[in-house]
Amino acid sequence: MMLDPRDRQTASDVLDERAGRLGDKTWIVTSDQHLSFREMQERSIALAHGFLAHGIRPSETVLLLLPDGIDIVTAWLALARIGALEVPVNTQLRGNTLRHVLTNSLAKTIVVDRRYLPQLLSVLGEVPNLDRIVLTGDGETPELPLPHTELTTLMRAPAGKLPTRPRAHDLLAVMYTSGTTGPAKGVMVAHTQAYEYALSVVELVKMRESDVYYNPLPLFHIAGQWAAVYASLIRGATVVLPGAFTLTGFWRDVRRHDATCTFLLGAMASWLWRQPASPEDSTTPMERMLIVPLLPEVEEFKKRFNVLVSTTWGSTEINVPMRSSFQLASNKTCGRVASDRYEVRIVDGQDREVPPGVPGEAIVRTCVPWMLMAGYWQNPEATAEAWRNQWVHSGDVLMRDEAGNFSFVDRVKDAIRRRGENISSMEVEAEILAHPAILECAVVPAASADTEQEVFAILSLKPGATLEPEALMRFLEPRMARFMIPRFVDIIDAMPKTPTGKIQKYVLRERGLTATTWDREKAGIELKR
Repeated sequence: MMLDPRDRQTASDVLDERAGRLGDKTWIVTSDQHLSFREMQERSIALAHGFLAHGIRPSETVLLLLPDGIDIVTAWLALARIGALEVPVNTQLRGNTLRHVLTNSLAKTIVVDRRYLPQLLSVLGEVPNLDRIVLTGDGETPELPLPHTELTTLMRAPAGKLPTRPRAHDLLAVMYTSGTTGPAKGVMVAHTQAYEYALSVVELVKMRESDVYYNPLPLFHIAGQWAAVYASLIRGATVVLPGAFTLTGFWRDVRRHDATCTFLLGAMASWLWRQPASPEDSTTPMERMLIVPLLPEVEEFKKRFNVLVSTTWGSTEINVPMRSSFQLASNKTCGRVASDRYEVRIVDGQDREVPPGVPGEAIVRTCVPWMLMAGYWQNPEATAEAWRNQWVHSGDVLMRDEAGNFSFVDRVKDAIRRRGENISSMEVEAEILAHPAILECAVVPAASADTEQEVFAILSLKPGATLEPEALMRFLEPRMARFMIPRFVDIIDAMPKTPTGKIQKYVLRERGLTATTWDREKAGIELKR
């Protein structure tokens, strides 16, 4: 029986085709290794045999607690080849957040680099599902309470018969969300979804086979694994894995590797923008960037660094429904719907569509099967909530204009309703962060006895800086609408964050007003009308 071409949209099938066509062309570059498409194919096939010999079977979850580099790519592709499900683990997880992912995954096997053994061992006694460890990396091996073997040993296992290849609709992975709105949820991802996510990046940066793609994002995250490694595989380009994003290393690496395209989080682009300008800024080989979300100064950024910039909107659950060209509609745009594959509606709290210019939750469905999440692993209640009315609810507030351009407003749980006015916490945060004394800021809704909600700003200050809340009010008065100016202010030492560095607003919402919270009304501060 002939296979539908779309059933070849699996990671191992794509790798085999590229290895056959491009052979010895360099695919992956790290600080100490250069691997061709063929070499990675051979490594992943060898490890696939090793995983099978170690007792791993199709549809079984396998945890990967590995640094960026060759091992995590090899393990992902080997598991994909035998139909097992990779569960990449954020390498910064500790304690309860790590225990939650390990236990919720139901995995029996974990592949772990020795550098992460201390954090694993600290919770291993509370993870009854794990019964074997695969080790890699350098260093001493402490006494382990479970049977263990070396990854290199598995790669020398005799070749046996591989199981039937997975199809495009089969699950590829369980990818855990960052946990900004609560405990991390495992998103069940089919091969088609991962392929389409990677393909969207190929389209957004106009990736060419001759490109060198620089990836500063971690491979335990979809933006690193799929948007970089998988996208470069699909296009046949070379990808550079530096191990981490650093301000001092970014442009140096771009020049050293002749990197031509990349994907940056908005915060990364902002950090680069804030560095002192140099005459060399416009002379790097970098040509095209995908930046999500856009920084306010994106047009100036493009000119200074002589790059083209595109953007989008998406997530692990909803894939990448938006596309922008390099001619951005505004510095707030997240693009237009890729209507050949997706439908996006902006709705109110009852899932009724709202008109252009009115913010609402973005909900998504697709005309191509298997492109959205299959649900949340071991969490049918959250799956039903997200998939209600046969649309995936993104949890993001977006707004569209009459021309069909979309812009991101806020997370649903972070939007604030005050006396009939809808307020974007992100817009308030942007103005607060313009104050030179403020390092970080989170704006959340606070309950009010006589109004719907009040604006509550939690701040941390730069080292050595001081700031009185009243001075912040006077700073904000000429910069924003009166109804947006915070009533409550709390200055704290440090923000609660996820292991990926995102501020955990749900922790701050639940914390609420405290004895240290400053109240503008109680302080008798009148705002100008």
